[in-house]
Amino acid sequence: MGSGHDTVAAELARRAHAAGKEAHVVDVLALLPYGLGSALRGFYQACVRSFPWAYAGIYDLFLRPGPRPRPSGTPLAQLAGDRLMSLVRETHADVVVPVFHLAAQLTGHLRARGVLRPPTAVVVLDFAVHRQWLHPGNDLYLCVTDEAARQVRRGTGRPAEATGPVVAPGFFTEGPGTADWRRRFERYGAERPPVLVSAGAWGAGSHLAGTARLLAGNGFLPVVLCGRNERLRRAVDGTPGVLAPGWVTDMPDLLHACAALVDNAAGQTAVQALAAGVPVVGYRPLPGHGAEGVRRMAALGVGDHAPDEAGLLRSLTRLTEQGPQRERRTAAGRALFQGDALSRAVRAPGADRP
Repeated sequence: MGSGHDTVAAELARRAHAAGKEAHVVDVLALLPYGLGSALRGFYQACVRSFPWAYAGIYDLFLRPGPRPRPSGTPLAQLAGDRLMSLVRETHADVVVPVFHLAAQLTGHLRARGVLRPPTAVVVLDFAVHRQWLHPGNDLYLCVTDEAARQVRRGTGRPAEATGPVVAPGFFTEGPGTADWRRRFERYGAERPPVLVSAGAWGAGSHLAGTARLLAGNGFLPVVLCGRNERLRRAVDGTPGVLAPGWVTDMPDLLHACAALVDNAAGQTAVQALAAGVPVVGYRPLPGHGAEGVRRMAALGVGDHAPDEAGLLRSLTRLTEQGPQRERRTAAGRALFQGDALSRAVRAPGADRP
């Protein structure tokens, strides 16, 4: 749905090509007939931007973990089965790697029926694994944390391992563009720690302008990423002491130039910040998987969950200062990156399963 899934797929494909392998990236929503994929994406985008209460209800009905019976996403996913199988045959795929929960439902269903011959290795992006990721037909699950892997094993009975987040290598080291960002920030005052405030690629978030004003009024430089939501960027851009740079193409350099990230989704921007050694504070998270993920990051000690304005300021004051607290937090974040999901995926078990 969001660009985080696309980012992970692109990075896995890059690693495959670098290793001399072929990789074909397919959007499972594009495989759905009758324009269903575009309709689903548009509906989800509208919900998270304008009607978060509606998505909270959907999450509770379809995705929230727990013993209560809930509808499955498999019937919808099955509609893409014929097109996926055609692509598998055309490309002579050796392994299929879902990075989106609807795709995991589809591949699990096809494997369980014995229709899909290549093994499937699901790369789970979320800190809080919701139930639509889980299908016992899949061969292997690769997770962000050990805790998530244990949850998957309990829910599916299938092998699950923690390989850590999938992040491009550029996020781990400071690039030449970082100095350019730092010079840009200095125009707003060298004493103000730059704090990246992210609303994701869709610019989805609540009271973003208010958060920017709060940070600017308390000695920070808010650098607000509004994604492709130009209306939101215009609303934030005129705030004194706030920088809203528009769409950014050099995220690794920008992250390395910032002292902290204020995040609302526990998604790809958050793990990119962890790779860059930038502390993450979750604030006003999106409902459903965003809120669950922010809470899990805090419980794991790789992020803060700020419940209110005062908590946000306390977390940022503590984590933007150089010292042992910041060092422990950045070390915990980087410790998540345990292995290469692509290398493990291509060795997924189950190639000979019926």
